[in-house]
Amino acid sequence: MDIATMAQKIEITREDIMDMAEYGAIRKERRRTLIEKKKLRRIAIGPDATAHFEDYDSMWLQVHEMLYIEKGGEEQLAEELAAYNPLIPKGREFVCTVLFEVDDPERRAQFLAGLGGVEETMFIRIDGEEIMGKAEEDIDRTTAAGKASAVQFIHFPFTDAQVEAFRRNGAEIVVGFKHPAYGHMVKLSDETRAALAVDFA
Repeated sequence: MDIATMAQKIEITREDIMDMAEYGAIRKERRRTLIEKKKLRRIAIGPDATAHFEDYDSMWLQVHEMLYIEKGGEEQLAEELAAYNPLIPKGREFVCTVLFEVDDPERRAQFLAGLGGVEETMFIRIDGEEIMGKAEEDIDRTTAAGKASAVQFIHFPFTDAQVEAFRRNGAEIVVGFKHPAYGHMVKLSDETRAALAVDFA
């Protein structure tokens, strides 16, 4: 399957899974292609956060990587599809993986301890109109003690009008957080805006 055609799909099925020997033969090229594509779908927000906007391509590769490395076969496949299919945008949304990356272990622990609830404060602003993110509901990403996970999965549901506004050339798109301990935001380039707009059906 041509990787360029996969972005429009919204679910990985058993029929989409390659034989692992065949995948191994194309693995290097497929990873290289996705790395290039991700350059416009990865944005730094402030000094410690990176948002990766996921799509069918990235989740297809992730499922294959897990199967290739762990060799769990059909039993593992069901688990991987259940884990990664929810992170594929369904036509009127974006889904992003947010990584909070702090190298120093002591600073990281202190930073995450003060970041509880950050997953509820992420937004996308389109020409002044805000869309608040919704955290993936698989598990609670903030502990009872208020410590945030270093990895967050955020959905952004769009209305039809918001989709059209986002697609407009020159639209001002800002992505950021409103958390009191991490109030950073960034304006997207028009190239990134256009790359993300293909996620809309």
